[in-house]
Amino acid sequence: MKKALTALQPSGLLHLGNYFGAIEPAVQLQKDHDLIMFAVDYHAITVPQDPKELRQNILFAAATYLAAGIDPNRTLLFQQSLVPQHTELAWVLNCIVKIGELERMTQYKDKAKGKGESVSV
Repeated sequence: MKKALTALQPSGLLHLGNYFGAIEPAVQLQKDHDLIMFAVDYHAITVPQDPKELRQNILFAAATYLAAGIDPNRTLLFQQSLVPQHTELAWVLNCIVKIGELERMTQYKDKAKGKGESVSV
């Protein structure tokens, strides 16, 4: 069976765009794929977050996935920060990725600009 991986960042409340763009397609994917779906809470903390609000958003996202039809018997659903291998791999990647490679990434440039740092394009 084919495998699929998808994730949502719980940095705010989910909305119809999340449903039509990610959640509903994931419900369909689980029918003929081994689906792995998770909340990328480490990605959410790259900008300031209220810890209490972030925890609530993670729970709300999980409840929304289940209410929308994600079947926990067919889909692996988890929270990124509860898997220590994520931070272990991040440490390794931080040791080997060059700043020039980061500066080519849209996400890096957007977040660096938000802090007033100069970023070459």
